[in-house]
Amino acid sequence: MPKDKIQQLKDLKEQAKLGGGQQRIDDQHKKGKLTARERIDLLLDKNSFVETDMLVEHRSHDFGLEKQKFLGDGVVTGSGTIEGRLVFVFSQDFTVFGGSLSEAHAEKICKIMDRAMKVGAPVIGLNDSGGARIQEGVVSLGGYADIFLRNTLASGVVPQISAVMGPCAGGAVYSPAITDFVFMVKNTSYMYVTGPNVVKTVTHETVTHEELGGAVTHATKSGVAHFACENEVDCILRIRKLFSFIPSNNMDDPPIKLTQDDPNRREEKLNTIIPDNPNKPYDIKDVIHLIVDDSDFFEVHELYAQNIIVGFARIGGYSVGIIANQPAVLAGVLDNDSSIKGARFVRFCDAFNIPLVVFEDVPGFLPGTEQEWRGIIKNGAKLLYAFCEATVPKITVITRKAYGGAYDVMNSKHIRGDFNFGWPTAEIAVMGPKGAVEIIFKKEIEKAKDKEVAIQKKEEDFKEKFANPYIAAARGYLDDVIEPSETRLHLYRGLKILENKVDLNPKKKHGNIPL
Repeated sequence: MPKDKIQQLKDLKEQAKLGGGQQRIDDQHKKGKLTARERIDLLLDKNSFVETDMLVEHRSHDFGLEKQKFLGDGVVTGSGTIEGRLVFVFSQDFTVFGGSLSEAHAEKICKIMDRAMKVGAPVIGLNDSGGARIQEGVVSLGGYADIFLRNTLASGVVPQISAVMGPCAGGAVYSPAITDFVFMVKNTSYMYVTGPNVVKTVTHETVTHEELGGAVTHATKSGVAHFACENEVDCILRIRKLFSFIPSNNMDDPPIKLTQDDPNRREEKLNTIIPDNPNKPYDIKDVIHLIVDDSDFFEVHELYAQNIIVGFARIGGYSVGIIANQPAVLAGVLDNDSSIKGARFVRFCDAFNIPLVVFEDVPGFLPGTEQEWRGIIKNGAKLLYAFCEATVPKITVITRKAYGGAYDVMNSKHIRGDFNFGWPTAEIAVMGPKGAVEIIFKKEIEKAKDKEVAIQKKEEDFKEKFANPYIAAARGYLDDVIEPSETRLHLYRGLKILENKVDLNPKKKHGNIPL
């Protein structure tokens, strides 16, 4: 083969690697952002990236675009490995037309998504784009819709992760929204359907990009972002860690990781972690860290609806999804946001064969007009539906309160909980002692000379009868009442027993979850 042909190929590939040129690369760095290729290099195992469609160009001839062509057309696509496991990735290049999406750009993304579905590998999208390429009109909009369809068809088949590492506006936001996890970077990334200028025109509100759709906004207020990362390196390292807990597709089991942490380890601190006063809070994360392998808990949605905790950990090497009421925030009560947060996480774990471990300390659902008007009935039903529908191994530990309908919702035995344990401090009842007494003994209390004394006496009687786990255990609603210090052992044994569990739902196209 003539040397000039080889040299031509090398020159073209070097040109493609420069994207929009050195000046724009320098501008990207000045903003504290990595380039599309630098992000991929950091995300994937060293030298594992196999690029596709490096030489693709756009086909538009309008508005002078035919004179502006860049190899790759604003997105780097291909596959590689994370800890030796195959993943597909696309990384939008802001140095080329601001990372805007064209017909060719969309086709490149769709191609790797199709390939990922065929081979059963996860898809990671690194988003940094000004949106649809206006000069291409409806063709670019069609490209977005092609991606949205693939996101939807891939949902529950292969894990999909979105990292928003710059602007993501208009129609561009819906692809990350469909995916399983959304990572954002503080101060350099933002997402919104309409930007600050349009908001000001329509609603007369003055708002900054960060206030409207920054990482902290979406991680705390809307719940759109699962992670708000300090910088791009932090973001990419967190994506790699997330991958260590999840399988490659819905037919695989989650990876098992060997640990030196003895599965039979007793943790005596757990025997004294519940306060003597049932109304005093404690941090459920302390419980989780004491039980899981090497105290390693990878929390998801940490800044949103903090009255419920969700995340990944391992117990005896088994990857598990943890859902826990948080008594340190709103007493661990369930409300609209926490119900939605929990339901979404439960459904992800169920779709990808990740066993569920539930730590329950819930006084009920949050009362009030705001909660009712915002739909606590349908939103609470989402969490209930998610647990009912889930067929993965499901283990619940009631540490303290399990009151009212919230007892049912938090993976009770009645909705196919496989193993349900209670600590001796567990309280299972329709409602708390004070409320129950005031209803049951209303007339008796009204007749009493000293109402406060009468209420206190009845409360003590109620607590003695119901503020314990033994009635539930007597009926088989709890499989056992266990010493808190032995919780890790019981969870590990349960996971071993349930390793080959098979449970089926009735044949149907899909259920109609209360959205």
